[in-house]
Amino acid sequence: MKGQGFTRRLGFALQGLKRATGSERSLRTHLGAAAGVLLVLLLTQPAPLWWAVLGLAVGIVLMAELFNSALETLIDHVHPEHHPEVGAAKDIAAAAVLLASIAAVVAGLAFAVDCLSG
Repeated sequence: MKGQGFTRRLGFALQGLKRATGSERSLRTHLGAAAGVLLVLLLTQPAPLWWAVLGLAVGIVLMAELFNSALETLIDHVHPEHHPEVGAAKDIAAAAVLLASIAAVVAGLAFAVDCLSG
């Protein structure tokens, strides 16, 4: 893919996002949560810092989910039969999504506390 123009590379990325959204229920769930966060931000109009914090938190969760989906897709193609090490790799990738989600919830709780106290 090296040497290809920006528009072509953007097309590949958008195709990957479309494919992952269509096949991964957990990604669709996280996208729904991201829409909810955006709605809350639009309604509450917090300081720009909160937009940045929550935007980064949501972005990190979505990136972790996409990396997890990419890894699972590759592993399932290369090694379709069950193997303990394959399962471990998938579990570790899922743990990354879990930790990113917990961090995002903590950021959301901090935002809620800040909104309620101010």
